[in-house]
Amino acid sequence: MNARIMFAAVAIAGLCVAPAVAQDRDLHAGHVPGGNVGQAGAASGSSAARNQNLPPDADAAKAQLEKSPRHQEWVDIKMANGPAIKSFVVYPERKDKAPVVIVIHEIFGMADWVRGVADQLAKEGFIAVAPDLLSGKGPNGGGTDSLGDKVGETIRTLTPADVVARLDAVRDYALKIPAANGKVASIGFCWGGGMSAQYAFNQPKLDAAVSYYGPLPTEPAAYAKTKAPVLGLYGGNDARVNANIPVAEAELKKVGATYQPNVFEGAGHGFLRQQTGADGANMKATEKAWPMTLAFLRKYTDSGAAKSQ
Repeated sequence: MNARIMFAAVAIAGLCVAPAVAQDRDLHAGHVPGGNVGQAGAASGSSAARNQNLPPDADAAKAQLEKSPRHQEWVDIKMANGPAIKSFVVYPERKDKAPVVIVIHEIFGMADWVRGVADQLAKEGFIAVAPDLLSGKGPNGGGTDSLGDKVGETIRTLTPADVVARLDAVRDYALKIPAANGKVASIGFCWGGGMSAQYAFNQPKLDAAVSYYGPLPTEPAAYAKTKAPVLGLYGGNDARVNANIPVAEAELKKVGATYQPNVFEGAGHGFLRQQTGADGANMKATEKAWPMTLAFLRKYTDSGAAKSQ
């Protein structure tokens, strides 16, 4: 395994993926897996009067997907060595070519909520590709929807090197989409937030990366290859994840890479999914973080484009 990826593996395994199911629940307290394929999940609040300019929360995702006017499809992305990666793709309604954003799921695997975020990105003018990174890990070669309550256990079998290889295959697919403009960014949440940042650290040709409350490596060598600008969005009440922000700031400064960390006071881990939590702080964080996300992605992939509707 590449040394940088190995260092990141140690950090992320220690911070985001615990060795026991009970610890998984502790690590993701308040971060309920509502909307998961094959999982009941708890609701995070009413979606009746939600702000349509924000991504859906865990409750509202399914309804958004059902009502969306945008073209949605499932594709199988081939890998040179490995199973095809089942991926959800949403296209924006725009007349010019669009950048692609790879949407990386949480530790809970492919879920309605992640697909809802992908649809929201498409609403904003991006082609969104959300891969099920557990493709081929389930019974008979299945993915998240075949794993039942073993999703968390199975995701631990994915090494960071595996994830980078899978994301490279998705990026190669994205570059060949006829309606795409040749720019590719990544965005991820929790486990996926860590993987989005790590992808930026290991894929110099990535155009940008957004990490929502994703853990960061502790070893300086993990950052040495970084070229892509990284936007970090963190809950203030998430010391477990936030502890390594100073390390990332120092090391990325050394290599001349852009890193913009933002910590939202009072918000908890998983605030974008659980928008009604933390006595209103999660919603305040969402209202600030999402416009930052769009501005950042547009700056590095689509600066001259008007917003799609």
